[in-house]
Amino acid sequence: MRIWGYWATLGWAFLAFFASQFVALAVLLLLRLSDLNSILNTPFDGAMVTLFIIIANPVTIGVIALAVRLAHARQAEYLALKAPPRRDLRLGLVCLVGLIVASDALLYFSGYPLVTPFQLQSYTTAAAQGWLPGLLLGAVVVAPAGEEVLFRGFLFRGWARTAFSTWFAIPAISLLWMALHVQYDWTGMLQIFVIGLFLGWMRWRSGSLLLTFLLHALFNLEGTLETVLQIRFFS
Repeated sequence: MRIWGYWATLGWAFLAFFASQFVALAVLLLLRLSDLNSILNTPFDGAMVTLFIIIANPVTIGVIALAVRLAHARQAEYLALKAPPRRDLRLGLVCLVGLIVASDALLYFSGYPLVTPFQLQSYTTAAAQGWLPGLLLGAVVVAPAGEEVLFRGFLFRGWARTAFSTWFAIPAISLLWMALHVQYDWTGMLQIFVIGLFLGWMRWRSGSLLLTFLLHALFNLEGTLETVLQIRFFS
């Protein structure tokens, strides 16, 4: 199997990211051209967040699929689209629960909110506009799919070539993934980085992108449930 080089892998990743952002932003501007002030005043509007996620991530996956095809490799093999061993599935679920409990406890006892303003605003506005099912689908399924294909799929394949390079690839990919989440404050971004290290480790250990997608989806689902509880019982 031919694998793109380190710099070519990064170049394709940047192309996938910027193409997805450009297409999603262009569509949003066309749809809301007459109401640009609302975009500036409510950047975390639930409907816009939903549309952005649902448009951008398929574009990301499409560009990565093109890169793999041009490498004359099989998509499933290049991106590690295979079922994980059961022991790694069990380990991943247990570790994910432990990380969530530990991070929430640290935030709570440090006086930081468990739910960010981005989560609160996007959820409440999506619910008010009837976009809540779409937002949940985007946050729990579509976003994890696009991000995992890009980060733990394509970038991991191109950068984690040996046991030695893997030790550098996992934190580097986690930093890039963290940088994608500028909607959070530093505590949220730090949590994203730690989860990225965990997902990278599970990708290396299991050899399965499907496992990291599942763990990522469950992590986002847990964050959504915390948002619901915050709004309904603690507002």
